[in-house]
Amino acid sequence: MADERGEAGSILLPPCAGRPGRGVNADLSAAGRATLAGPGKSPSTAHSRNGRGESLALPSVGKVERAPSPRPSPARAEGDRAGLVDAVALQRLLAWLSPSFPVGAYSYSHGLEWAIEDGTVVDAATLVDWIGDVLRFGAGHTDAVLFAHAYRAAGEADAAALSDLIELASAFQPSKERHLEATAQGQAFLATVAAAWPNDTLARLLARLPANSPTTYALAVAIAAAAHAVPLAPSLTAFLSAFVANLVSAGVRAIPIGQTDGQRIIANAAATVEAVAGAALAAGLDALGGAAFRADIASMKHETQYTRLFRS
Repeated sequence: MADERGEAGSILLPPCAGRPGRGVNADLSAAGRATLAGPGKSPSTAHSRNGRGESLALPSVGKVERAPSPRPSPARAEGDRAGLVDAVALQRLLAWLSPSFPVGAYSYSHGLEWAIEDGTVVDAATLVDWIGDVLRFGAGHTDAVLFAHAYRAAGEADAAALSDLIELASAFQPSKERHLEATAQGQAFLATVAAAWPNDTLARLLARLPANSPTTYALAVAIAAAAHAVPLAPSLTAFLSAFVANLVSAGVRAIPIGQTDGQRIIANAAATVEAVAGAALAAGLDALGGAAFRADIASMKHETQYTRLFRS
């Protein structure tokens, strides 16, 4: 699954034609309201293929060649305290994004369970395809852009901008179950971090946010990382990596596939994670948008799926 990359190593994603949500006027990106020009990778499983018995011309996951990680990485070139992660920051990222962290991530499949039932995702190779598209064209891209903006707003203690971003992130959830997945994990994450890692900056920020607007998971991690002075670029990369690992875990259980194949998929996705993160660091809010239509529909269809292991 080769992906098209720009000279800087970032995936070329077309900007969304829409406008930011209500009240989101400040451009908090590192490069202003720069658009990411150029054609994106052509759609595949997650947003175009019906998957019902069709032959999928995909390589065996064991033979997928991992694209070299782009150098220099836009994520490491980012100026938002994006230097080396010190031991304290690294320990917090490892703890916060561990599968054992009590946000209930294992109970969500992001619509993948329906795609498996439907026949769209049937093996390791099609799972590679699905996850890659979700990263590039779906929640991976959208969450990454919102994560970067929320981190900067939290770093500036701009509660008004954060409130607008929280509202915008909630509006981008395409279904009831995806909204539950994002907000339930977000609220659980903030509550646990606040209890186990007391931090005055985080407490002041949370006190100024509206209680009736649940924070999505991506923004919750961004806010906590900013409050604890964990650098932006590594935090975003770690968040996207954890997102991939959770999708793989769902696939391992539901398809099923072997644990080793699951780890191959995670390794294969590393370059895409880095590129999506790098693109998001330079993106304005007008770059928000997605085209992972089948993944969005899968989350809607899952609501009425007869037999379910997952909440989304």
